[in-house]
Amino acid sequence: MNSRSGYVALIGRPNAGKSTLLNRLVGEKIAAVSNKPQTTRFKIVGIVNRPEGQLVLVDTPGVHKPGYELNRRMMAAVHDALLGVDLVCLIRDASAPTGNGDRFVLDLVKQSGKPSLLLLNKTDRVSDKSKLLPLIEWYQQEHEWQAIVPISALKGDQIEQLLDEMMKNLPAGDPIYSDDELTDQPMRVLAAEIVREKILETTGEEIPYVTAVVTERWEEEREDFTRIYCTIFVERQSQKKIVIGHGAQRLKQVGMRARREIENLLGHRCHLELFVKVEEDWREREHLLNEMGIK
Repeated sequence: MNSRSGYVALIGRPNAGKSTLLNRLVGEKIAAVSNKPQTTRFKIVGIVNRPEGQLVLVDTPGVHKPGYELNRRMMAAVHDALLGVDLVCLIRDASAPTGNGDRFVLDLVKQSGKPSLLLLNKTDRVSDKSKLLPLIEWYQQEHEWQAIVPISALKGDQIEQLLDEMMKNLPAGDPIYSDDELTDQPMRVLAAEIVREKILETTGEEIPYVTAVVTERWEEEREDFTRIYCTIFVERQSQKKIVIGHGAQRLKQVGMRARREIENLLGHRCHLELFVKVEEDWREREHLLNEMGIK
Protein backbone atom coordinates (compact mmCIF):
# COMPACT_ATOMS: atom_id res chain seq x y z
CA MET A 1 0.00 0.00 0.00
CA ASN A 2 1.31 3.44 -0.93
CA SER A 3 2.20 5.69 1.97
CA ARG A 4 0.30 8.98 2.24
CA SER A 5 1.51 12.25 3.69
CA GLY A 6 0.50 15.89 3.63
CA TYR A 7 -0.41 19.08 5.43
CA VAL A 8 -3.79 19.56 7.12
CA ALA A 9 -4.95 23.01 8.27
CA LEU A 10 -7.13 23.29 11.38
CA ILE A 11 -9.15 26.49 11.08
CA GLY A 12 -12.17 27.91 12.88
CA ARG A 13 -13.45 30.70 15.06
CA PRO A 14 -11.73 31.57 18.35
CA ASN A 15 -12.40 28.98 21.06
CA ALA A 16 -13.65 26.30 18.65
CA GLY A 17 -11.20 23.79 20.16
CA LYS A 18 -8.46 23.70 17.50
CA SER A 19 -5.53 23.51 19.93
CA THR A 20 -7.30 20.92 22.11
CA LEU A 21 -7.77 18.82 18.98
CA LEU A 22 -4.13 19.29 17.91
CA ASN A 23 -2.90 18.10 21.31
CA ARG A 24 -5.32 15.15 21.24
CA LEU A 25 -4.23 14.02 17.76
CA VAL A 26 -0.49 14.41 18.42
CA GLY A 27 -0.79 12.75 21.84
CA GLU A 28 1.31 15.43 23.56
CA LYS A 29 0.60 18.95 24.71
CA ILE A 30 2.29 21.20 22.14
CA ALA A 31 -0.24 24.05 21.96
CA ALA A 32 -1.49 26.37 24.71
CA VAL A 33 -5.12 25.69 25.60
CA SER A 34 -7.50 28.07 27.33
CA ASN A 35 -11.19 28.90 27.35
CA LYS A 36 -10.15 32.45 26.37
CA PRO A 37 -10.50 33.35 22.68
CA GLN A 38 -7.32 34.04 20.66
CA THR A 39 -5.09 31.82 22.79
CA THR A 40 -3.22 30.59 19.69
CA ARG A 41 -1.22 33.42 18.12
CA PHE A 42 0.84 31.75 15.40
CA LYS A 43 0.88 28.60 13.31
CA ILE A 44 1.89 25.50 15.25
CA VAL A 45 2.73 22.28 13.44
CA GLY A 46 1.93 18.92 15.02
CA ILE A 47 3.02 15.61 13.49
CA VAL A 48 1.00 12.38 13.59
CA ASN A 49 2.54 9.14 12.36
CA ARG A 50 0.29 6.25 11.41
CA PRO A 51 0.97 2.90 9.68
CA GLU A 52 -0.53 4.28 6.46
CA GLY A 53 1.41 7.56 6.47
CA GLN A 54 2.05 10.91 8.12
CA LEU A 55 -0.29 13.82 8.92
CA VAL A 56 1.27 17.25 9.40
CA LEU A 57 -1.35 19.29 11.26
CA VAL A 58 -1.21 23.08 11.10
CA ASP A 59 -3.01 24.72 14.02
CA THR A 60 -3.94 28.34 13.26
CA PRO A 61 -5.16 31.34 15.27
CA GLY A 62 -8.94 31.69 15.59
CA VAL A 63 -10.46 33.65 12.71
CA HIS A 64 -11.42 37.13 13.95
CA LYS A 65 -11.50 40.77 12.89
CA PRO A 66 -7.95 42.17 13.10
CA GLY A 67 -7.36 45.30 15.17
CA TYR A 68 -3.77 45.48 16.39
CA GLU A 69 -0.63 44.51 14.43
CA LEU A 70 -0.70 41.32 16.54
CA ASN A 71 -4.16 40.43 15.20
CA ARG A 72 -3.22 41.32 11.62
CA ARG A 73 -0.30 38.90 11.86
CA MET A 74 -2.53 36.23 13.37
CA MET A 75 -4.94 36.49 10.44
CA ALA A 76 -2.04 36.48 7.96
CA ALA A 77 -0.97 33.16 9.54
CA VAL A 78 -4.44 31.73 8.77
CA HIS A 79 -4.32 32.82 5.10
CA ASP A 80 -0.75 31.54 4.76
CA ALA A 81 -1.72 28.14 6.20
CA LEU A 82 -4.59 27.75 3.74
CA LEU A 83 -2.25 28.31 0.79
CA GLY A 84 0.19 25.56 1.70
CA VAL A 85 -1.96 22.59 2.76
CA ASP A 86 -3.47 19.54 1.07
CA LEU A 87 -6.60 19.38 3.24
CA VAL A 88 -8.58 21.93 5.26
CA CYS A 89 -10.51 21.02 8.43
CA LEU A 90 -13.10 23.55 9.51
CA ILE A 91 -13.64 23.11 13.25
CA ARG A 92 -16.99 24.33 14.45
CA ASP A 93 -18.30 24.49 18.04
CA ALA A 94 -21.44 22.37 17.64
CA SER A 95 -22.89 23.69 20.91
CA ALA A 96 -22.92 27.35 19.75
CA PRO A 97 -25.44 29.08 17.47
CA THR A 98 -24.41 30.01 13.92
CA GLY A 99 -23.24 33.61 13.55
CA ASN A 100 -21.57 35.89 11.02
CA GLY A 101 -18.15 34.65 12.15
CA ASP A 102 -19.08 31.08 11.14
CA ARG A 103 -20.12 32.28 7.69
CA PHE A 104 -16.85 34.19 7.33
CA VAL A 105 -14.77 31.09 8.19
CA LEU A 106 -16.83 29.01 5.78
CA ASP A 107 -16.10 31.55 3.02
CA LEU A 108 -12.36 31.21 3.73
CA VAL A 109 -12.66 27.43 3.31
CA LYS A 110 -14.57 27.84 0.03
CA GLN A 111 -12.05 30.38 -1.30
CA SER A 112 -9.14 28.04 -0.53
CA GLY A 113 -10.41 25.59 -3.16
CA LYS A 114 -8.90 22.73 -1.13
CA PRO A 115 -10.59 19.43 -0.20
CA SER A 116 -12.21 19.99 3.18
CA LEU A 117 -13.67 18.22 6.19
CA LEU A 118 -16.22 19.72 8.58
CA LEU A 119 -15.56 18.81 12.22
CA LEU A 120 -18.46 19.49 14.58
CA ASN A 121 -16.59 19.74 17.86
CA LYS A 122 -17.75 19.79 21.50
CA THR A 123 -20.49 17.21 20.88
CA ASP A 124 -20.11 16.26 24.57
CA ARG A 125 -21.95 19.53 25.30
CA VAL A 126 -24.89 18.56 23.08
CA SER A 127 -27.11 16.22 25.10
CA ASP A 128 -29.68 15.73 22.32
CA LYS A 129 -27.58 14.66 19.32
CA SER A 130 -30.56 15.10 16.95
CA LYS A 131 -29.95 18.85 17.34
CA LEU A 132 -26.84 18.39 15.21
CA LEU A 133 -28.92 17.44 12.16
CA PRO A 134 -30.07 20.98 11.16
CA LEU A 135 -26.47 22.19 11.55
CA ILE A 136 -25.17 19.36 9.34
CA GLU A 137 -27.90 20.05 6.78
CA TRP A 138 -27.04 23.77 6.65
CA TYR A 139 -23.35 23.11 6.09
CA GLN A 140 -24.08 20.44 3.45
CA GLN A 141 -26.11 22.96 1.47
CA GLU A 142 -23.35 25.56 1.69
CA HIS A 143 -20.32 23.50 0.59
CA GLU A 144 -19.23 20.12 -0.74
CA TRP A 145 -17.38 18.35 2.07
CA GLN A 146 -15.25 15.22 1.79
CA ALA A 147 -16.87 14.21 5.10
CA ILE A 148 -18.63 15.67 8.13
CA VAL A 149 -17.36 14.26 11.42
CA PRO A 150 -18.95 15.03 14.81
CA ILE A 151 -16.19 14.89 17.46
CA SER A 152 -15.26 15.80 21.01
CA ALA A 153 -11.59 16.83 21.08
CA LEU A 154 -11.80 17.07 24.87
CA LYS A 155 -13.21 13.57 25.42
CA GLY A 156 -11.58 11.90 22.41
CA ASP A 157 -14.88 10.88 20.78
CA GLN A 158 -14.64 9.87 17.08
CA ILE A 159 -10.92 10.71 16.92
CA GLU A 160 -9.94 7.45 15.17
CA GLN A 161 -12.67 7.98 12.56
CA LEU A 162 -11.41 11.53 12.05
CA LEU A 163 -7.81 10.34 11.52
CA ASP A 164 -9.03 7.80 8.95
CA GLU A 165 -10.89 10.55 7.04
CA MET A 166 -7.84 12.84 7.13
CA MET A 167 -5.49 10.12 5.87
CA LYS A 168 -7.68 9.04 2.97
CA ASN A 169 -7.79 12.64 1.69
CA LEU A 170 -4.01 13.12 1.59
CA PRO A 171 -1.84 12.56 -1.49
CA ALA A 172 0.55 9.62 -1.82
CA GLY A 173 4.02 10.51 -0.58
CA ASP A 174 6.86 9.81 1.82
CA PRO A 175 6.87 11.25 5.37
CA ILE A 176 7.74 14.95 5.56
CA TYR A 177 9.21 14.80 9.08
CA SER A 178 11.18 12.06 10.84
CA ASP A 179 9.07 9.74 12.99
CA ASP A 180 10.51 11.02 16.29
CA GLU A 181 9.36 14.64 15.73
CA LEU A 182 6.12 15.92 17.26
CA THR A 183 6.21 19.64 16.36
CA ASP A 184 8.19 22.34 14.55
CA GLN A 185 8.25 24.55 17.65
CA PRO A 186 11.53 24.85 19.59
CA MET A 187 11.40 24.03 23.30
CA ARG A 188 11.95 27.66 24.33
CA VAL A 189 8.77 28.66 22.44
CA LEU A 190 6.79 25.77 23.96
CA ALA A 191 7.98 26.81 27.45
CA ALA A 192 6.86 30.42 26.89
CA GLU A 193 3.46 29.24 25.63
CA ILE A 194 3.00 27.02 28.70
CA VAL A 195 3.72 30.01 30.97
CA ARG A 196 1.19 32.12 29.02
CA GLU A 197 -1.44 29.39 29.33
CA LYS A 198 -0.96 29.27 33.11
CA ILE A 199 -1.34 33.07 33.32
CA LEU A 200 -4.66 32.81 31.46
CA GLU A 201 -5.76 30.04 33.84
CA THR A 202 -4.87 31.87 37.05
CA THR A 203 -5.96 35.42 36.15
CA GLY A 204 -9.46 34.44 34.99
CA GLU A 205 -11.29 37.25 33.23
CA GLU A 206 -8.89 39.95 34.40
CA ILE A 207 -6.26 39.65 31.64
CA PRO A 208 -7.66 38.05 28.50
CA TYR A 209 -5.36 39.29 25.70
CA VAL A 210 -2.79 41.68 27.10
CA THR A 211 -0.03 39.25 28.13
CA ALA A 212 2.81 37.83 26.08
CA VAL A 213 5.72 35.65 27.17
CA VAL A 214 9.22 35.40 25.72
CA THR A 215 11.94 32.96 26.80
CA GLU A 216 14.93 35.27 27.25
CA ARG A 217 17.52 32.70 28.37
CA TRP A 218 17.81 28.92 28.19
CA GLU A 219 20.73 27.39 30.03
CA GLU A 220 21.29 23.65 29.91
CA GLU A 221 23.33 23.41 33.08
CA ARG A 222 23.52 19.62 33.00
CA GLU A 223 22.01 16.90 30.87
CA ASP A 224 19.28 16.50 33.47
CA PHE A 225 18.80 20.13 34.56
CA THR A 226 17.85 23.30 32.65
CA ARG A 227 17.51 26.92 33.79
CA ILE A 228 14.80 28.87 31.97
CA TYR A 229 14.20 32.62 32.23
CA CYS A 230 10.94 34.00 30.81
CA THR A 231 9.72 37.60 30.59
CA ILE A 232 6.00 38.27 30.82
CA PHE A 233 4.92 41.42 28.95
CA VAL A 234 1.85 43.42 29.97
CA GLU A 235 0.67 46.83 28.78
CA ARG A 236 0.01 48.65 32.07
CA GLN A 237 1.28 48.80 35.64
CA SER A 238 -2.15 47.72 36.92
CA GLN A 239 -1.90 44.53 34.81
CA LYS A 240 1.55 43.83 36.24
CA LYS A 241 0.03 43.89 39.74
CA ILE A 242 -2.68 41.44 38.66
CA VAL A 243 -0.14 38.97 37.21
CA ILE A 244 2.13 39.17 40.26
CA GLY A 245 -0.72 39.05 42.80
CA HIS A 246 -0.67 39.83 46.52
CA GLY A 247 2.71 38.92 47.98
CA ALA A 248 3.72 37.54 44.53
CA GLN A 249 1.45 34.53 45.21
CA ARG A 250 -0.14 34.46 41.78
CA LEU A 251 3.20 34.62 39.96
CA LYS A 252 4.50 31.78 42.15
CA GLN A 253 1.42 29.73 41.30
CA VAL A 254 1.93 30.38 37.57
CA GLY A 255 5.59 29.36 37.90
CA MET A 256 4.85 26.15 39.78
CA ARG A 257 2.17 25.00 37.35
CA ALA A 258 4.25 25.89 34.28
CA ARG A 259 7.41 24.26 35.65
CA ARG A 260 5.60 20.93 36.17
CA GLU A 261 4.44 20.86 32.54
CA ILE A 262 7.79 22.00 31.14
CA GLU A 263 9.59 19.29 33.13
CA ASN A 264 7.17 16.75 31.71
CA LEU A 265 8.05 17.87 28.18
CA LEU A 266 11.80 17.97 28.84
CA GLY A 267 11.85 14.70 30.73
CA HIS A 268 14.01 16.21 33.47
CA ARG A 269 14.08 18.89 36.19
CA CYS A 270 14.25 22.60 35.44
CA HIS A 271 14.45 25.92 37.25
CA LEU A 272 11.94 28.45 35.90
CA GLU A 273 12.34 32.14 36.66
CA LEU A 274 9.62 34.63 35.67
CA PHE A 275 9.91 38.42 35.28
CA VAL A 276 7.00 40.79 34.59
CA LYS A 277 7.69 43.82 32.41
CA VAL A 278 5.39 46.70 31.40
CA GLU A 279 5.68 47.41 27.66
CA GLU A 280 2.98 49.79 26.45
CA ASP A 281 1.31 48.83 23.18
CA TRP A 282 3.40 45.67 22.75
CA ARG A 283 0.69 44.38 20.39
CA GLU A 284 1.80 47.06 17.90
CA ARG A 285 5.59 46.66 18.44
CA GLU A 286 7.03 44.83 15.46
CA HIS A 287 10.37 43.88 17.09
CA LEU A 288 8.58 42.34 20.10
CA LEU A 289 6.16 40.41 17.90
CA ASN A 290 9.15 39.12 15.92
CA GLU A 291 10.80 37.98 19.16
CA MET A 292 7.62 36.12 20.10
CA GLY A 293 7.66 34.30 16.77
CA ILE A 294 4.48 36.05 15.56
CA LYS A 295 5.60 36.99 12.06
